[in-house]
Amino acid sequence: MPIEIKELYIKINVDDSKNASSGSTTEDSAAIIAACIEEVMEKLKDQKER
Repeated sequence: MPIEIKELYIKINVDDSKNASSGSTTEDSAAIIAACIEEVMEKLKDQKER
């Protein structure tokens, strides 16, 4: 019998003090956030099609 997970809780702690000195972290963060948003939108689109 398959198990269906209806909710997923993710908690992430980010410590920006280590990366505050480099200027590219903002660009890296923006790229990561954009990729995550794109992935979530794809998942939501797939769910609506079902």
